[in-house]
Amino acid sequence: MLNYTGVVDEEFAAVTYFTHLRATWEVRICQTYPTNMEYHNKLVLAPMVRVGTLPFRLLAAQYGADITYGEEIIDHKMLKCERRINELIGSTDFVEKVTESVVFRTCNEEKDRVVFQMGTSDAVRALTVAKLVCNDVAAIDINMGCPKSFSVSGGMGAALLSKPELIHDILTTLRRNLNTPVTCKIRLLKSPHDTVELARRIEKTGISALAVHGRKVSDRPRDPAKWNEIADVVSALSIPVIANGDVLEYDDFERIKSATGASSVMVARGALWNASIFSPEGKVSYEAVKREYVRKCILWDNDIKSTKQTLKEMIMHYSCLELPEGKAVTKSESMADIASNGGGG
Repeated sequence: MLNYTGVVDEEFAAVTYFTHLRATWEVRICQTYPTNMEYHNKLVLAPMVRVGTLPFRLLAAQYGADITYGEEIIDHKMLKCERRINELIGSTDFVEKVTESVVFRTCNEEKDRVVFQMGTSDAVRALTVAKLVCNDVAAIDINMGCPKSFSVSGGMGAALLSKPELIHDILTTLRRNLNTPVTCKIRLLKSPHDTVELARRIEKTGISALAVHGRKVSDRPRDPAKWNEIADVVSALSIPVIANGDVLEYDDFERIKSATGASSVMVARGALWNASIFSPEGKVSYEAVKREYVRKCILWDNDIKSTKQTLKEMIMHYSCLELPEGKAVTKSESMADIASNGGGG
């Protein structure tokens, strides 16, 4: 079991940790942030469903991430939300009015680097949602690469790759009506030529940067990312390109930049397994990262489902869910349980 002495007192966490949240917030200092996002030479946390919540984004930033994407949030869901200030923990929450569930949570601490990623298939809905959140984030990104059925079945994510006119409509609508930077993230198409042609059409919409995942929709995570095809896109465009795919160690940041010529680099799995991948000083122990993640989840009142999902992903990379560490997380029913069990280890 991990020793949480000095980090989370078990009984305190189990009963009265909200008091700690309030006291911690009172010593924070609000800052004023620039409205423009810089996309050159940046280390970027990729959008990850159920992982990219506020605590994990802050964790990645703590270890050196310059830009942090939130998880993809569907436009229909955000349209049911209202913006609220959570004075107890000092966050800005977008809360679904009927269920009172928090759909997106952010804070001043990340305002200069957090990217709100949206799943959408309609320009009007996209603009409505973007206007709701644009003053609380650094940029708006449209997901055009997610191959999951929940996304493509609604005409979102990777389904947009075959609809260049709809892509143009969504992106130009956002660009014409927002001062906030607008970007999008795509995957490779069937041929390098097709990918480059789509990227050129996207560039003409006036977006600030383009993220390219070096895999096709049909590829699996175990299939090698095609850095050479990302390089083709970089050569064809004048806007910054963010390269994504097979970045599992800190040295891979420079490797993929050298191979592709990309302006910046995005990492998903490597950060999920150990968020200190962003640190030039080298990774810290998995146990230390896990402990800090749990601390942030408690501090920011993260929901138990996403917390457990993220911890399980971490554990499965280094250990096994059937061992005591994994079982402790699986059986947890609240953040107090997570804290009392030492984060599962």
